[in-house]
Amino acid sequence: MPKNKLVRNKINVSTQQYIDIAEIKEDTVVMRDGTLRAVILVSSINFALKSEDEQNAIISAYVSFLNNIDFPLQIVIQSRELNIDNYLNTLREKGKEQTNELLKIQTSEYIQYINELIAMSKIMNKRFYIIVPYNPLSDKQKTFFSRFFDVFKPAKLIKMKSEKFLRRRAELTRRMDSIISGLNSIGLNCVQLDTQSLIELYYNTYNPVTSSNQKLADISQLRVSE
Repeated sequence: MPKNKLVRNKINVSTQQYIDIAEIKEDTVVMRDGTLRAVILVSSINFALKSEDEQNAIISAYVSFLNNIDFPLQIVIQSRELNIDNYLNTLREKGKEQTNELLKIQTSEYIQYINELIAMSKIMNKRFYIIVPYNPLSDKQKTFFSRFFDVFKPAKLIKMKSEKFLRRRAELTRRMDSIISGLNSIGLNCVQLDTQSLIELYYNTYNPVTSSNQKLADISQLRVSE
């Protein structure tokens, strides 16, 4: 095997060892230590545009939501430069289909305007996520060395048995339903990320540059060779 290929393989293996995710299945993230994660995509509201009564109602509902939680949560806000390439490509196709010459010119000018607007200022897209965990055993019951060596366990050695996974996932689902219900009471729309969306989320997070140029394939189109 060529030397440069050996080096590349060593780098890949080394990087994978520091990723805490063992596998993603059935809309659930299984961590190396056996704990589970579900991810909820949450909408936003413009608090500043609400009336004083509406703001007070939102704050009251949020306080009630927090008081009803008896487990930790992680709130993540991701800012990404808005990518509207698909939108612009659709406009170009519509422009080609136009039989009215005036509409064709207007479509072309609109595309040019959008391109100039993007070039002048970066338009950011914000997404809000809540990560709901389930840990059957508190980390306090683990020693420092057991947590340390969990990082270096190969993912294939800690794949969870189906029965144990389903039992833990049921508890995670209960927590997730509670979170979604509480957020709905505030006026926020929520949706749990499915397996494909979870893979894309972590792929884009760990590979922000690569993901903008190389899109991830749909998992339903993937084939695993035995």
